[in-house]
Amino acid sequence: MFQIRRISTSRWWQRKKNWIFFGIFLFLVFVRISKGSIYKDFYYFISKPFWPGQFQKEVILKSIDQESLINLDLLKKDNTRLRKILSLHESSSNKHISAAVISRKTGNWWRQIILNKGSKDGVEIGSTVIGPGGLLGRVNHTSLYTSSVTLLTSPESKVGVWVDRIQINGLLVGLGDDHPSLILYSKDADIKVGDFVSSSPASTLLPPNIPIGIVQSVDKSSKAKKTAKISLLAKPQVIDWVQILKVKI
Repeated sequence: MFQIRRISTSRWWQRKKNWIFFGIFLFLVFVRISKGSIYKDFYYFISKPFWPGQFQKEVILKSIDQESLINLDLLKKDNTRLRKILSLHESSSNKHISAAVISRKTGNWWRQIILNKGSKDGVEIGSTVIGPGGLLGRVNHTSLYTSSVTLLTSPESKVGVWVDRIQINGLLVGLGDDHPSLILYSKDADIKVGDFVSSSPASTLLPPNIPIGIVQSVDKSSKAKKTAKISLLAKPQVIDWVQILKVKI
């Protein structure tokens, strides 16, 4: 009798174990199909008590004031195009979604941030995200409660930019470090350290004239192009609050 009970118990446990493995398999398939949305929404709820507080908003406002001073300084140089840019920026300042950074994808570099606003808040894939100082990146995925942002520093990021002083378009490419590369497809472009870079009026991905960064160094030119390292005005590694632009291009 004792041996029969052991066999019966063993069979019961074996059936239960099979169901456990089957349940785990179904869960992994669901996560794969949903692209991790359920994980991000779960993280949204468990991280909510640790979101940035009101005092950080005050820091953000001070940074925005500094950004405005940069724009005003450019205006003092009688730059008509940037005066129009500032007017456009002010007219659309109420068309955004404020969001907190609740996670950062880290490795050897900052590549992506996750925000606490998602599709239920009106966030869409491709939306532009800005922080204190200027452009951060674009939304690449949304769940119900969260959204993921590909940063300008990511190797997946390529955006059109404008170099104000020399009035020329270029391409800003992320390299996986803190300083994306600016590519100018003209070996004669007179780019210099300190030149101001903003989003291009010709860009089809971003609203025009958003501050991006300053030329930090200029590389040796090749036969067909010039490249430069850019120091970003908005620092993703220290920003806790962002704005998601709702304005369509």
